[in-house]
Amino acid sequence: MIKWAFTLIAVWAVCAAPAAAQDRHAGYYYPVPKTEETYTARARTLPESDRDRRLGFVVAFMAEMNSEAAPQRYVLFAKGADAEKLIIVALDDQAFATLYRARAVLATLTSRVRASPLFAELGVQNLFTFYDLAKLIGFKQITISDGRAWSHRVWVE
Repeated sequence: MIKWAFTLIAVWAVCAAPAAAQDRHAGYYYPVPKTEETYTARARTLPESDRDRRLGFVVAFMAEMNSEAAPQRYVLFAKGADAEKLIIVALDDQAFATLYRARAVLATLTSRVRASPLFAELGVQNLFTFYDLAKLIGFKQITISDGRAWSHRVWVE
């Protein structure tokens, strides 16, 4: 019986280690994502998109949000060795109360980024979504969370 328990623990440790290594931010910034999807972007990553551009995007986006009179309902930040992971976490209990509300917020982010200078410069204001912008600047995944109970991951290809 004890040998069986040790075997079970060893198997669990071997299987759990790769998952934990892949997402060291889960359990710290958000709960482990239980759902995920893949978005095949219509955009290609711009050649000059690098860690600095992704971090600059997050800083500029958050500065714009902070300049608004309304209370901030969610935050964006970039993580990963190359800042290739975009994380969006709700700051209140309503904004991302469900995955459907989170997707609605992402839809409004699309309208926000369509007004951005980058989209205007590329002439893609009516073609691309927020996920396409993420691909343009080199994000590989977007994790959305209510900051309390659930998370959802979008792989951007």
